[in-house]
Amino acid sequence: MFQGSSALTLDAKGRVSVPTRHRDVLVSQVAGRLTLTRSPEGCLLVYPRTVWEQKREQIAAFPMSARPLQRLLLGNAQDVEMDGSGRILVAPELRQAAGLTREVMLLGMGSHFELWDAAELARREAEDLATMVTSDTLNQFSF
Repeated sequence: MFQGSSALTLDAKGRVSVPTRHRDVLVSQVAGRLTLTRSPEGCLLVYPRTVWEQKREQIAAFPMSARPLQRLLLGNAQDVEMDGSGRILVAPELRQAAGLTREVMLLGMGSHFELWDAAELARREAEDLATMVTSDTLNQFSF
């Protein structure tokens, strides 16, 4: 289970270093093989390859009415491998689609990660917190 956030920097070639705490697990479980794709929320989804392969089968089985979501997820999926330094290359098309600039955030979301532009994530979280306070969602959760 991946959790926590990491502030990272995209280098000039579009590479980002996977934090050591996740890198070791990813190397041992999937030999550093990952799949990146677009999310409807505006970030990139980063899946360990074995998790993506299961998810890909689910997505491929969606009904025709979900073709736009299939196109977004499957049509933008790109397989990557961590290099010897634990970096992954984020393709220019994916960087542009997610609005990734130099400063990014990697969020552990259980079985996968989200990769956000840092400024966009901060804006999104502020917006989400403002609506969450007035939402019934918090009434369902105890801290």
